[in-house]
Amino acid sequence: MLPTYGQGNSSFVAAGGEEGLRQLAQDFYHAMDTRADAAVIRAMHPDFLDESADKLARFLAGWLGGPSLYREKYGPISIPRAHGHLAIGFAERDAWLACMAQALNQQDYASEFKTYLLQALSVPAERCRTQD
Repeated sequence: MLPTYGQGNSSFVAAGGEEGLRQLAQDFYHAMDTRADAAVIRAMHPDFLDESADKLARFLAGWLGGPSLYREKYGPISIPRAHGHLAIGFAERDAWLACMAQALNQQDYASEFKTYLLQALSVPAERCRTQD
């Protein structure tokens, strides 16, 4: 029987907790830094990505049912509102998801969890889109 992701803290645990999510965020931003199809979204970020990686890992912790680490450090967040000032269309959304897919493939997660997480992340990725 497959684990039930999205219930309680099951997804947070499947991601390796805070440490696993920090590694995922580092690998995600490495992909963004090196993929040609991510150049536009990389330009939307600061030169140094340490704070961006911290924010992503902290957000994912709470979003996946773990502790509210983002709120503890940065306060409440609305993902669409936080990205509303950026020109995010289909190509930018897809580049973000491609970076996440690459980062997920580097993790020692169950393949079912990788599939689940990428599909789940497509929802907030789409909600960040500000352009057609």
